[in-house]
Amino acid sequence: MLTRKQHELLSFINERLGETGVSPSFEEMKEALDLKSKSGVHRLISALEERGFIRRLPNRARALEVLKMPEKAGGGNVVPLRAPAASPLVAANSNDIVELPLHGRIAAGTPIEALQGTESLAVPAALLGPGEHYALEVAGDSMVEEGILDGDYALIRKTDTARDGEIVVALINNEEATLKTFRREGQMIRLDPANRRYDPQRYRPEQVVIQGKLSGLLRRY
Repeated sequence: MLTRKQHELLSFINERLGETGVSPSFEEMKEALDLKSKSGVHRLISALEERGFIRRLPNRARALEVLKMPEKAGGGNVVPLRAPAASPLVAANSNDIVELPLHGRIAAGTPIEALQGTESLAVPAALLGPGEHYALEVAGDSMVEEGILDGDYALIRKTDTARDGEIVVALINNEEATLKTFRREGQMIRLDPANRRYDPQRYRPEQVVIQGKLSGLLRRY
């Protein structure tokens, strides 16, 4: 059985992973749970890890994986999130499945040709928020510090606008697409990687068309 704070933290981590595909920072966890220090977060994380609810992923910053969720606050049965081989690792507390258009591979390293494809990807509906979505397979390692790995499936909500700091699908010069963090820099658009080995990409606004922003992440083993 989990304590109230343990359950609150587990729910917060699971919701953030479902929304962005990236686990929250310790500072965000501290503020969300109204804790006085990060040491309290560390203790809660360790307790959840010992009980088998989460797992820390080695060699990656801000990398937590939710393995199971209680059905009800304060304990009860648990819903496993670790699926069998060839099933999504990240799952949801819902049996509803949505077939999203799978538009091929998008480069998380350098831009590639604009994406096309007619395949689909089965996704738990609870991973998706409002709006129309599609899926892209990630190619490359330039977003690893955001927990986005080669071979992951990025779940993208269609939109043509973005705010600074959001991870977007950007179409460059109407022919190349890339997955990067969107920022405005003076009169230019800057697309930032999340890997120190790569440099930001800068474009004039008319060169960049936003095709969606990251809503979630799916990983298969």
